[in-house]
Amino acid sequence: MKKILTLFAVVGLFAFSGCSDDEEDNDTISYVYEITKVNFSSTVESEIYENFNSRIYSGDVILIFRYDGPDPDTGRDIWTPLPESHYYSNGSLHFAYKYDFTQDNVRIYTQGFGLNTNPIPSDFVVDQIFRIVIVPGDDGINTNKSANKPDYSNYYEVINKYNIDVSNIRKL
Repeated sequence: MKKILTLFAVVGLFAFSGCSDDEEDNDTISYVYEITKVNFSSTVESEIYENFNSRIYSGDVILIFRYDGPDPDTGRDIWTPLPESHYYSNGSLHFAYKYDFTQDNVRIYTQGFGLNTNPIPSDFVVDQIFRIVIVPGDDGINTNKSANKPDYSNYYEVINKYNIDVSNIRKL
């Protein structure tokens, strides 16, 4: 009887010590930077550089969203993902917002065609607001097996997926 009880104790120890919750993320942090009052030229391609307050890790992913005003139906802020392109009525590209980044900084820039004769409208170049979301490369949440990856073009899905506290957005 003692041997059977000992056997059950050992089997129980192995069975319960091997359990882990792979969905719980304890060592990676996602966060958001905000850049406000950004002004671009309406007639030539222009750019801004911003340094991060802390270095991001190799493998981390940067997502940038531009504030596009409130939704007229819900009042909720609309955040449009970059790159963002705008076209003439004939289908040719007028201008686009694009970005690139390193571990230390980010560059947001406009790129366009015929800007000297057809400038970018002022509501697209004056007092722009951008949010930069840092998503850890090894996030502990998404794996190759994960079926519920967020739509990275949707600001709110990304914020919810990575449990980002939007009341603590860092200003650049």
